[in-house]
Amino acid sequence: MNEFDIKALTWDDNPQFAERSKHIADKICEHVSLNKEMDGFEYGCGTGLISFNLMPYLKSITLADSSDGMLNVLRNKIRKNYVTSMEVLKTDLIIDDIPEKKFDIIYTALTLHHIEDIETILARFYKMLNNSAFLCVAELDKEDGSFHGPDFHGHKGFDRDEMKNLFERAGFKNVRVDTCYEIKRITEQNQNVSYPVFLMTGEK
Repeated sequence: MNEFDIKALTWDDNPQFAERSKHIADKICEHVSLNKEMDGFEYGCGTGLISFNLMPYLKSITLADSSDGMLNVLRNKIRKNYVTSMEVLKTDLIIDDIPEKKFDIIYTALTLHHIEDIETILARFYKMLNNSAFLCVAELDKEDGSFHGPDFHGHKGFDRDEMKNLFERAGFKNVRVDTCYEIKRITEQNQNVSYPVFLMTGEK
């Protein structure tokens, strides 16, 4: 059981998570003209907060995560809300095979900083997309390591220009980026700290 399995049952109780997901979903809608002919794929979906915001605008959504706890909560939400356009997939795209199905949009939020090999995950996303399809990545701006604390071994956010270069090296074009949210926290020293979140979108 990992930390996300433990957090899953109370994840949706955090109003900031719901607010953040709404802002990210709204920014995705600004970047991409969604329509009911499009099949979406969310990676690192958690309990599906972003996808539930985007569901009215897409034909179908495959929601993928590696946390059993998160996916169990998600399955219950899908069942309770009688949703028929969502499919749940347990996978780790760094080590597992990519789906055979192709998608018109892939989106992921605050997931890549947990993944060591960013070039590989972007290449796999590229293969999963139809031509003229979109990748949307919401991530933390580069920070001093205080967001997760000293025990975290992932990326301490990302430089936007460096991420843009990675998008382009993976084959994406028309790359654009906007700030979509600020995560606000109070430190142990009682200081207010903001961690900007950007949305980067590229087209295949």
